[in-house]
Amino acid sequence: MLRALSAPMVRVVERWLPGSLVFAVVLTFIVAGMALVLTDAGPGEVLMAWGDGLTGLLAFMTQMALVLLLGYVLANTGPVRTLLVRAATLPRNPAQAYGFVALMAALASLLTWGLGLVVAALLSIEVSRVGRERGMRLHFPLLVAAGYSGFGVWHMGYSGSGPLAAATPGSFVEKMVGHTIPITQTIFSWWNLAGIVVAVAALTTGIVMLRPRSDDRIVELPEGAELDAGGASPRLSEETTPADRIDSARAVTLLIGLLLLAYLVMYFATNGFDLTLDIVNWTFLCLILLLVDSPRRLGELVADAARNVGDILVQFPFYAGILGMMSATGLIAILSDVFVAISTPATLGLWAFLAGGIVNIFVPSGGGQFAVQAPIFLDAASRLGVDPAIVVMGIAYGDQWTNMIQPFWALPLLAMARLRIRDVMGYTSVTLIVLGVVFGAIMLVAAM
Repeated sequence: MLRALSAPMVRVVERWLPGSLVFAVVLTFIVAGMALVLTDAGPGEVLMAWGDGLTGLLAFMTQMALVLLLGYVLANTGPVRTLLVRAATLPRNPAQAYGFVALMAALASLLTWGLGLVVAALLSIEVSRVGRERGMRLHFPLLVAAGYSGFGVWHMGYSGSGPLAAATPGSFVEKMVGHTIPITQTIFSWWNLAGIVVAVAALTTGIVMLRPRSDDRIVELPEGAELDAGGASPRLSEETTPADRIDSARAVTLLIGLLLLAYLVMYFATNGFDLTLDIVNWTFLCLILLLVDSPRRLGELVADAARNVGDILVQFPFYAGILGMMSATGLIAILSDVFVAISTPATLGLWAFLAGGIVNIFVPSGGGQFAVQAPIFLDAASRLGVDPAIVVMGIAYGDQWTNMIQPFWALPLLAMARLRIRDVMGYTSVTLIVLGVVFGAIMLVAAM
């Protein structure tokens, strides 16, 4: 029944869903129109607010691009790739295979969302390959959907852009609230930690329940579905120059990695477990430097990862311009009035979650979406006397929730798996329903 309900949604998305850059441009004009209609600002004022705002998120843009780039590089270092390939041999039957891919992708996404997407791709392919060698008939589209479903909890974890931005000194959140919001009140709040356990268990169980019956049609691993080879750099020939030998020396990356590790140890010893976007990124950079086998190999991995970062870099100035228009024209206060009018202190977090899910369809970037929505709900929270940590996590939950029907982040995974969005969205739509119930309940519990 759930598959039947998701079919019309799949057809609409396939036919009408444009690229994410188009969404950013369309949203720019929508917000500009709203500012002209709902505020006293004239066309010139709106245009100047947009142009002046384009540079407003440059530091945030760099931080978010590094999250994706470093997560991709970490997943493709030799030791991590080897570990994941060996882990793919653990499932012994189809139910374990589907559940294992969903669980591992979820755990990797909680560590960093860039890593989670690569783990989803690698494990769905490797588990399918190992299963075929063992005589198991595994439905490959469901394995890929299981991996992408694990991405549905990323914003609750270590690399959650919204809560980390709120905890970062100098961010727009600190300017609005008057102080940073430490991760002990967001990511490491008791209700978010409990929610992680419930959400991961629910999505894993849901995926296992979707496994095909013996008489169902099963599509196995297609030819050509593979990831780029990871592992070590090619061994140098005897005629290399001294510069080549230095570029291929592990001591270079190992030394700087150890220095960065020493800094992180001193940082946490001095500040406690005080996470910011920068510290999260330096943690992953440290791991990469300790694991990669040479500066040359690191350069290769970064070059590969850069292809996935370009879309984010070009979209963030538009989100910054949107935020500039909303702030300078007073549109934030007007929209905040709407949510104050329909909300109570007990339901504002739920509204933040639902609104976050809707906006994520049009702004498929956790960081960009947070920049657009957070000012509205933080202002509403201040006026209703609601803990700002609740609306920060509400927006974060909404962003990760509708990723299950927003194919932007699934596209690299689908390209590697040689599948189309229609092959997996029927399954991820079920994950959407399951996680929607869980996240909505967490928001209501958090407000008690």
